[in-house]
Amino acid sequence: MSLVSVACAVGALIAGLGVVAMAFPGRPEPWPAHLTRRAGATAAWAAAAVYSLGLFGVLASEHAFGDGADSVPAPACRDGFDEATREGLSHHRSSYLPLRFDCVRDDGSVYSSDSDYGWMNGTSAALALSAALLFIGAGYATELRARKAAVTS
Repeated sequence: MSLVSVACAVGALIAGLGVVAMAFPGRPEPWPAHLTRRAGATAAWAAAAVYSLGLFGVLASEHAFGDGADSVPAPACRDGFDEATREGLSHHRSSYLPLRFDCVRDDGSVYSSDSDYGWMNGTSAALALSAALLFIGAGYATELRARKAAVTS
């Protein structure tokens, strides 16, 4: 479970070092395109790392539900909440995209088992969007450079 998070973090670190390496002499030409691609890879790895943290949180909550005595309702919906919050707890709903593990009461009202899912969803989406825009921008810059070279020759 944590191996995926470690792999994503190591990938983000390696990609980040590739971005930093662009500041040193001997960088590949054209360096802006390489820098943009490396920054995109860093953002993609970081998005995967943040998403995997939340994914394993949801998976752990799902696994704890129905796994032995005192596992219904889900421990994630009971542990750390006061009695007034847990009152009328009937079931839970989980989702992997967006990440969520919601606790549902008899009256239909819902509360989240962990408030961290909100920032994990937002951060992973923003990083994934940034990675996509960086890769698209690198491709666009390469295309413009190729067109400019074709016109001047």
